[in-house]
Amino acid sequence: MLYALLRDLNRRRFPFRVVLNWIIEGTSEILDMRSSWVNKISVILGSKPPFNWLILCLISVLALIVVLGTSTSNVFDSVSTTPVSDIYTSYRRQKERAAIDLFDLKSLSLATGRVKEFGLCGKERENHVPCYNVTANMLAGYKEGEEYDRHCEVSRTAERCLVRPPKDYKIPLSWPVGRDIIWSGNLKVTKDQLLSSGSPTKRLMLLEENQISFHSEDGDGVKEYSFQIAEMIGLGTDSEFLQAGVRSILDIGCGFGSFGAHLTSMNVMVMCIATYEATGSQVQMALERGLPAMLGNFITKQLPYPSLSFDMVHCAQCEISWNDKGGIFLIEADRLLRPGGYFVLTSPTSKAVGGSLSSKKISILTPLEEITRRLCWTFLAQQYETYIWQKTTDPRCYLSGKQEIVPLCKEGHDTPSYYQPLVPCLSSTTSKRWIPIQNRSSSSRLSSAELEVHGKYSSLMVLYCVQSDDYADDLQIWRTALKNYWSLLTPLIFSDHPKRPGDEDPLPPFNMIRNVMDMNAHYGGLNAAFVEQKKTVWVMNVVPVGSPNTLPLILDQGFAGVLHDWCEPFPTYPRTYDLLHANGLLSQLLSSRCSMLEFLVEMDRILRPEGWVILNDKVGPIEQARMLVTHIRWEARVIDFQNGSDQRLLVCQKPFVKK
Repeated sequence: MLYALLRDLNRRRFPFRVVLNWIIEGTSEILDMRSSWVNKISVILGSKPPFNWLILCLISVLALIVVLGTSTSNVFDSVSTTPVSDIYTSYRRQKERAAIDLFDLKSLSLATGRVKEFGLCGKERENHVPCYNVTANMLAGYKEGEEYDRHCEVSRTAERCLVRPPKDYKIPLSWPVGRDIIWSGNLKVTKDQLLSSGSPTKRLMLLEENQISFHSEDGDGVKEYSFQIAEMIGLGTDSEFLQAGVRSILDIGCGFGSFGAHLTSMNVMVMCIATYEATGSQVQMALERGLPAMLGNFITKQLPYPSLSFDMVHCAQCEISWNDKGGIFLIEADRLLRPGGYFVLTSPTSKAVGGSLSSKKISILTPLEEITRRLCWTFLAQQYETYIWQKTTDPRCYLSGKQEIVPLCKEGHDTPSYYQPLVPCLSSTTSKRWIPIQNRSSSSRLSSAELEVHGKYSSLMVLYCVQSDDYADDLQIWRTALKNYWSLLTPLIFSDHPKRPGDEDPLPPFNMIRNVMDMNAHYGGLNAAFVEQKKTVWVMNVVPVGSPNTLPLILDQGFAGVLHDWCEPFPTYPRTYDLLHANGLLSQLLSSRCSMLEFLVEMDRILRPEGWVILNDKVGPIEQARMLVTHIRWEARVIDFQNGSDQRLLVCQKPFVKK
């Protein structure tokens, strides 16, 4: 059985789960043969052989297993003595590696009988987002909008279960089709909710059977709208955004992501943020389309981005009263904007007072004009209900004394912002990163001069200095790593997703990896490698709280990124990422207060069915994680680099489980 299995592996590709089933079948055959052997032995030794004979037989069998296992492993190990950069460069090499993994799978298959798998959560938690329990927040005393904010300390639960997909869930369509057509069964938003919406974008969506289609030929006017914004800031067309320094946009209350979907094709990074909604969210819709998005709102806390992070802040009917609370929400927008950046507001500019049609209307622009003047913003243009302001490029404006300016924050106030309270003061006016967007390079790679601005980063007493050589070496490492990852995953994805009838042969990796979360991003080297190799993938670069805060460097490259504490759940809906990657994060978890098991359960929540996990770490944390993933039903294998180091890869796939 084993010989036939290895012979077939050398000829064809087989899914991970098929190999495991063969191992189990082979074990069953051995057990069936056992009875005939016992009968023959009993004829020779009698019905009750001496106890010493039994002990001798047992020792002999164990010795034979050790000898065969060692010799077989040595045979296969000889094919993988090449350097790390050449591993997994062909399908044949991957098949040979799969043969080695058969021996590792034996212990895993035996262990599954002793490990208790977590059960599936109830239907009510199919779209569960921890830390956003509105009812619990209200009971805890939060009100006036704070009940919709993030409160992880309130909504912690002792129940440990796996969030299951909805009954009609389907694997998302491949890009670029999946950007414009999604499965309605994958969301909590109902057909009636979509059709009853007053938003033109939502009304113009076509619902055909079990799909939601978005107009690709500007049926919702997004191309015309984007062109209008470009024209208002003095550009000839929206294709000139990059040349004008607009590489990253924060889209507040992004609807269903049409604005971001349009600009993605122009290599502009548009990050959607929106408030949590229990009935289904704009964020969930955008992520289902494969677009960058995360939960976030302007209520009482700063967003988890550093100062000077975005080139444009965009709000199209985002339902934020910008002039409330002394303009503190506009002050937060100013904190996030880079010098020379744009604030774009599309909203009805007046509101009725009283109930009659003839009631007097009060313009909301009047208080906005006053607040923006105190922020040293310049009003650029108006077209219809769209208004654009530009942040000053001259920090001396705040010290001129010609007008009443919002006070400046105290020295050292600009610490890493991880859900800190909103503050009524202006920050980063003396930062070395105060560089007008028009003076920035459009390249994602930072020059030596640009790296010098980042200097030293400190986070929770961790001091870190960015060196040009380290930055270049980091990219080279991730170039090689990405090549290896891609070669590793491609045959596996092909085997698990065979060619569909009528389809042409797909390009690797089947376009089924649309987004990646790099859970310990460092300099963003993995993201840079994706861009350099022109992969149609966007990366959410996460910088863990407590690590050196390199997030400003990542954002200055035009990438998406955020600060996050991995002892807490990530602010996203379930099933929103295709691949999760973490380099060295398991070791950090072991040295902190975080639970590795809770961390893996959270990874399972945000990973879509049939999604992939790549963990790169030392042997100890990798082996511990390998044992724990059996609780959450992942298929897992450990990859040894065969270069003498103690580094290992743990490659996992989440199964498509329904009940």
